[in-house]
Amino acid sequence: MKLWGGRFSKSTDALVDDFNSSVRFDARMYRQDIEGSCAHAEMLGRQGIIPQEDANLIVKTLGEILHDIEDGKVDFATDAEDIHMNVETILISRIGDVGKKLHTGRSRNDQVALDIRMYLRSETDEILKQLTELKTTLLDIAEENVETVMPGYTHLQKAQPITFAHHVMAYFEMFSRDGERLADCRRRMNVMPLGSGALAGTTYDLDREFVAQKLGFDRVTLNSLDGVSDRDFVLELAFDLSLIMMHLSRFSEEIILWSSNEFGFVELDDAYSTGSSIMPQKKNPDVAELARGKTGRVYGSLIGLLTVMKGIPLAYNKDMQEDKEQIFDSVDTVKMCLPVFSKMLATMKINKENMRSGAARGFTNATDVADYLVKHGLPFRDAHAVSGRMVAYCISNNTVIEDLSLDELHSFSPLFEEDIYEAISLETCVNQRKLIGGPAADTVRRAIALCRERLSG
Repeated sequence: MKLWGGRFSKSTDALVDDFNSSVRFDARMYRQDIEGSCAHAEMLGRQGIIPQEDANLIVKTLGEILHDIEDGKVDFATDAEDIHMNVETILISRIGDVGKKLHTGRSRNDQVALDIRMYLRSETDEILKQLTELKTTLLDIAEENVETVMPGYTHLQKAQPITFAHHVMAYFEMFSRDGERLADCRRRMNVMPLGSGALAGTTYDLDREFVAQKLGFDRVTLNSLDGVSDRDFVLELAFDLSLIMMHLSRFSEEIILWSSNEFGFVELDDAYSTGSSIMPQKKNPDVAELARGKTGRVYGSLIGLLTVMKGIPLAYNKDMQEDKEQIFDSVDTVKMCLPVFSKMLATMKINKENMRSGAARGFTNATDVADYLVKHGLPFRDAHAVSGRMVAYCISNNTVIEDLSLDELHSFSPLFEEDIYEAISLETCVNQRKLIGGPAADTVRRAIALCRERLSG
């Protein structure tokens, strides 16, 4: 008979057992389930709700069960439904009636709410570490490319010259915000629901604060209905993971473009590329492509979770069992992508000459031509028009602005002087943009130093 089977007159159909069971995916929370149960049992003993010797035996046996699980000596049973009932069933099989006292003052509703918070808290910490490794890699790349000029783009059209360091540091900022969101999500996640019972708490004199402290929670939930029936922390984490994947996907798209023959800005290391089964010359950016592709499954999990939760009345409903596979998959996907993406970046070769050549073509200094004229007294809108006519002239004559003679320049405006050539060189265009947040070499160096301090702090 199942541990909850007293009210029932017949056994559950085997199909229902299989359909209802979640142990095939929630078994991964075995450590959190046992740690939570140990804290609960210790509290029951301290409070005199069960004899202290019973509490001690339960805690000791749970530790043995944990050791056996990790040694691969335990097979979980589908008909025990979930990780919670499996652990309790094993406990009872080992110590008999004493094991039946463990569930005093709790429900699987608050037990699973506890387990998933503890599990996702641990996984969030691991992802934060991986983000730190990625950000460190980005800082290392930026430090080596502070003077590597490349074209900056809008609409995927060449716009203004920047540096590769400046471009990479943009992603550093994005991933930094991702980390801040995760840390903030973790803070809201780190609230202890055990003691909420099925929905209305319990008549036992539980010490919830003791359990919270024992398990590393910041505080306890203040409403038992809310404690068992919401999964907003799961949804928030799913959203934060979706943003991480979105940023990875955008960066992946650029790496895919940059590694193509048409761009030639980077070359991926052989260890982080693949070949073609038919075309011997191919070197495919599969790591970047897979990161881009896996973004869709993380988005899908977020939408799935939102859909599961959108119509559920208070309090717990079995629908909420569907939260785990989706958030587990999102966590697994992000944890798989971040390390390999970091290593792909760390090992790729930067083709600095191709980047500079790309910036030299495409009139990326046209804005600086207009700014030169403004500094010599011409209103910006008029200067903009002059620069635009110069670009059209250069296109018609298959040349670039910096190769025009001074006489040609004077045909557009008498304000041009010899210093125009220095003013519109790529290095000047970059290094004169020295406001905070700009691409000038010294500005980026200061930004890198500040960001290293942020990481180390």
